[in-house]
Amino acid sequence: MGDFLDIPTLFFLVLAVVILWRLRSVLGTRTGNERPPFNPYERRRTGAPEATEDNVVDLPPRRGGVQPPQHDEETRARKLETELERYAPDNEALQEGLKQVAGVDPSFTVKGFLDGAVTAYEMIVTAFAGGDRKTLRNLLDKDVFESFEGEISARESRHETVGFTFVGFNEVKLTEASFDKRLVQITVEFNAQVVSATRNEAGELIDGDEEAVVSIADEWTFARAVKSRDPNWKLVATNQLG
Repeated sequence: MGDFLDIPTLFFLVLAVVILWRLRSVLGTRTGNERPPFNPYERRRTGAPEATEDNVVDLPPRRGGVQPPQHDEETRARKLETELERYAPDNEALQEGLKQVAGVDPSFTVKGFLDGAVTAYEMIVTAFAGGDRKTLRNLLDKDVFESFEGEISARESRHETVGFTFVGFNEVKLTEASFDKRLVQITVEFNAQVVSATRNEAGELIDGDEEAVVSIADEWTFARAVKSRDPNWKLVATNQLG
């Protein structure tokens, strides 16, 4: 027993007990109610609440985004009124007809139609002079195409050729518009300038003048079936004026 209770051993034993007692007083003891250790990275991951349907906040719509349908209708109505004042002034019957067309065709605008009609007129008169049946077939109603094609065939049978240059328009104006539950129709008066000269088989000038610009006037009616998948208008009637 004396080997275990020598003075140095006893001294170090007392010293160890004192150190343990001091550590216990400083660090304390765990009671099960302590806060968990602090982890700054874990807080960044879990500090925000989970996104659920109950706490999702809707952002305000961006400027320039899709407008409500009512806003689109109001904008379209104002645009139509402006176009009617410009292209059909003081013509209540024409204005009412154009409103009917716009009412059954949401994509319709007066300016857009007139731009297309002007392009179609130039293409048709040029194709007719050159005997271009393919272009005419795409732009003309069946009955009108057959009439134009008959004139071309007769001219070819006589071996006549036409020199033709489209110069431009003096005036283009709407004259009538209507809707009959199946077709929308719009009539346009074209006053144009052209150069036209027809020669016979021998090359002799028999009609027109290659050096003269002449004015021509036509009244054409374009139509489109409202329920058709084809959005294009076709020429359904022609009337040469003066």
